[in-house]
Amino acid sequence: MKALHARFSLPLIVTALLAAGPVLAQDNWLTTWMASPQPTWGNELPLPTRIPEVLADSTIHQKLRVSVGGSQVRVVISNEYGKQPLLIGAARVAASEGARQVLKFGGEEQVSIAPGETRTSDPAALVVPALGDLVVSLYLPQRTPLTTFHWDGKQTALISPGNQVNAQRLEGKEQVEARLFLSDILVDAPLDSRALVVLGDSITDGNGSTRDSNRRWPDFLAQRLAAKNVAVLNGGISGARLLEDGMGASALARFERDVLSKPGVKSVVLMLGINDISWPGTAFAPNVPLPSLDKLIAGYRQLIDQAHSHNLRIIGTTLLPFEGALEGSIIEHYHSAPKEQLRQALNRWIRTSQAFDAVIDFDQMTRDPRHPTQLLPQIDSGDHLHPGDAGNRAMAEGVELKVLFGGR
Repeated sequence: MKALHARFSLPLIVTALLAAGPVLAQDNWLTTWMASPQPTWGNELPLPTRIPEVLADSTIHQKLRVSVGGSQVRVVISNEYGKQPLLIGAARVAASEGARQVLKFGGEEQVSIAPGETRTSDPAALVVPALGDLVVSLYLPQRTPLTTFHWDGKQTALISPGNQVNAQRLEGKEQVEARLFLSDILVDAPLDSRALVVLGDSITDGNGSTRDSNRRWPDFLAQRLAAKNVAVLNGGISGARLLEDGMGASALARFERDVLSKPGVKSVVLMLGINDISWPGTAFAPNVPLPSLDKLIAGYRQLIDQAHSHNLRIIGTTLLPFEGALEGSIIEHYHSAPKEQLRQALNRWIRTSQAFDAVIDFDQMTRDPRHPTQLLPQIDSGDHLHPGDAGNRAMAEGVELKVLFGGR
């Protein structure tokens, strides 16, 4: 030790550090929350958008719950389906009860986002705990068509007149359940953090769960994984399909946007196909034939190949039972014997093909053993298609965590 001190004196060490320049903290930007953007629609789909067509001189307050926490926050705003520039006059982010932090874009408080583009805010100094709640407030100063949204947000957003981004008490003359222009939240997370995307449909999106309560099955899974610094990203779109666009882009079209481009993603759970099977012959797709088993398998294989080419682990899930689904609603003929046969055949392939890195057998978890083409009553939300709160919890608790990242 004496020799070491003689050779490298403290003044020399300090001089060397100063010459090397300042030591910068290592950023580790991780996606900790997402809502997949969708285009709004008119009468071509049987369900209403449930949002205004246009807003002007209005502030949108949107609450959300992150997965992994961090020391800084960035917010992603999407104008993916816009036909004109989206002007954000002011934006703020805050912990649910905390002070508002100014969001800037390239150093400016206003930002104009071109049609088809997204913008990510500059980092905002805000410590966010794991599973913490945030509020994002966006001021729209000019007439703005609501063309990019996420339909089934399962969270109440408030719309206030005027510029209310600094309001300490959130109030709104209008309430909507959709996400408006808000796409992603990134945090500067611990270095051992990673993210998992669940690419799904309305079952993943939370249809059937209680609004404003974060009881979707990915929310319950996030609770299990928070201590492991794993973010669970909900890539569900109600009405989503594997092969074709519908209430949003197909999985084949959105895989790059919703999985491959997300910072920190290491694994993806693929939970899609029930709408490909169930939509034909309904008000959603009255003149469309059932897809073939081979075509569905080819769609799965395409996504598997894309995931593996980006060194991502991909986990398949079997499709839940849906006999009796949506009976008594405006959506008729959702289930039939040929559709059930196709679901069973696809589930057999998912279980036995070894095409996926692992399989989560949600069909086995959720089916009624006395009537295996139906959901267990304690799983069912009541519409015989979507799990309720208890069903979402049971699905998340039934996942073996080691399959998500291969035991790593």
